[in-house]
Amino acid sequence: MDKKISRREMLIALPAVAAAARGFAQTAPSIAVTGINHVTLAVSDLKRSTDFYQGLFGMPIVSRAATGVNLGIGTGPQFLGLSSAGSAAPNINHICFGVENFSVERVTAALAARGLAATNRGNAGQLYFTDADGILVQLQDPKYCGTGPLGNVCRAEPSPKKGLMALKGWSHCTIFTSDGARSNMFYADLFGLKVQAYQGPTAPLYAVGGKGEFIMFAGGGGRGRAGAAPRAASINHLCMNMDNFQPDAVIKALESYGIKPRGEGQGTGPTPPLVHYISMRMENRGGAKEGTPELYFTDPDGLLIQLQDTKYCGGSGVLGEICSA
Repeated sequence: MDKKISRREMLIALPAVAAAARGFAQTAPSIAVTGINHVTLAVSDLKRSTDFYQGLFGMPIVSRAATGVNLGIGTGPQFLGLSSAGSAAPNINHICFGVENFSVERVTAALAARGLAATNRGNAGQLYFTDADGILVQLQDPKYCGTGPLGNVCRAEPSPKKGLMALKGWSHCTIFTSDGARSNMFYADLFGLKVQAYQGPTAPLYAVGGKGEFIMFAGGGGRGRAGAAPRAASINHLCMNMDNFQPDAVIKALESYGIKPRGEGQGTGPTPPLVHYISMRMENRGGAKEGTPELYFTDPDGLLIQLQDTKYCGGSGVLGEICSA
């Protein structure tokens, strides 16, 4: 059981976190980001995963690549990328942020000023870097969705299936790293991010753009229950949102699609494929007094996906919609 953290303890801790972030600030200018553009999954069976997400959400294919497809979210240009994992284990491969006034040369120079080496791939100038934990990050024009000089040319192929639920946009990604405080300071400085909410005194959520989207870092490799071994650094889960989020209705849709409730005892290890569960985030972690329901499911490869309301910002309230940090 989590130790309840009092409001007084939280207020005492916050200045120390803020001071540490200020101390980490660098002289190089920040790279202004507008939001999450896409997240790409490396999957074991590309056709199976494409059918799975199109059948569940009715997502169109907005572009194709040699090793995968990109599935549109809402009205775009945001998308969910699917690529073949090949001989590697399935994983959430990388996250991409939109960058204001994007140019390969300018962003490469800004990364180099912080000692970060950028790699440039493809005809659309796909730009990547890795952080200290090996987390792969892509930076692109905010309208990036496929081909063209800025990757902003999309050729939508309608989904062959209507889907059971309609997605609206991105919400967030939670990333496990070896040192959460270090990661928080690094990304806050690199992108000029501000805290949007707290899920505990040392668990800030950093706003990405102005639409409620955020990123969160869990330290110690994402250490789980007491005595559990640290998890390897990775993007633990992604979260997309929808209008009129109702947990019971979402669960009904998931179960009609063959996604079963998580069984007893499955919360202590890796969650198996095609299960769902709700975690109630209580007041000690910034949730509502009665708990903020956070809904998760796993895809055919066991990759963890979260769904929330479009108003969700990671804060308090039943919908997680109250953020005042």
